[in-house]
Amino acid sequence: MSLLDLRLRSGYLFLALMFGHVILISAQVNSRQGVPVLESVTFGLFSEVQRGTSSGVSVFRRIWNGYLGLRGAHIENQQLRAQLGDALVELQQERALADQSRGLERLLELRDRANLRTTAAEIIAAGASPEFRTVSIDKGKSDGVGRDMAVIAPAGVVGRVVTSAGRNAKVQLLIDRNAAAGALIERSRAQGVAIGTGDARLRLEYVSEVADVVVGDVVISSGIDGIYPKGFVIGRVTTVERSGGAYRHIAVEPSVDFSSLEHVLVVLTPTPLQETEAAREEPKETSQ
Repeated sequence: MSLLDLRLRSGYLFLALMFGHVILISAQVNSRQGVPVLESVTFGLFSEVQRGTSSGVSVFRRIWNGYLGLRGAHIENQQLRAQLGDALVELQQERALADQSRGLERLLELRDRANLRTTAAEIIAAGASPEFRTVSIDKGKSDGVGRDMAVIAPAGVVGRVVTSAGRNAKVQLLIDRNAAAGALIERSRAQGVAIGTGDARLRLEYVSEVADVVVGDVVISSGIDGIYPKGFVIGRVTTVERSGGAYRHIAVEPSVDFSSLEHVLVVLTPTPLQETEAAREEPKETSQ
């Protein structure tokens, strides 16, 4: 072993002895408070360690509690959103049922006022082509629904049955460009023909030059076409144009909102013209 190593080892041993001696003296010497210096120093060190540990634990506890609180609030928020969504769906269903009930009530009122034999029908489909404005209803031949029967709604004239199967039928709407109905100005009793245009309007044609027609006049069915009963509302005049003494263009806004139509009445009571045609066909069927 070299002399340098001996000196280092001796120095370390001397320091250890000095440190032990200081500790022994500290354990024997009291501070001003009567507590041994060693105990006081040790208590101070452990107090600082304990204070730091306690602060760290408190911070961690606050963070953890905050996390749990946020997680609980998030879960509660999701539950409230789900409950709100369910409530909104239920509200919409109740509103739809209420609207349907009001529509059926108006339909029943119309049936009572019309003094006609009718059957209520629900619209189950609409025509796919914009060129032909038609709808399908859930009543057909088995319910007594036949061709050329008038279809009405609380707001007014809807159209006529063009084809009828066992349990359903197709209805040509009055706004179809191939549809027409005998019309009458309710105020002046001027007559004409309401013709569909293919969109949401009608035009009134074949009106006499001396007829009294103004914007705002109510147009009703005249019954001369042999399909629609007399006196049902068709629409209201929105435009009147004259060329010289003659009427060039009379536009009519339908009273029925065809875009929101759900339930209708099919008129089973035949018109006088339908009765006459049926009477003419009876002998032919008998002879066959």
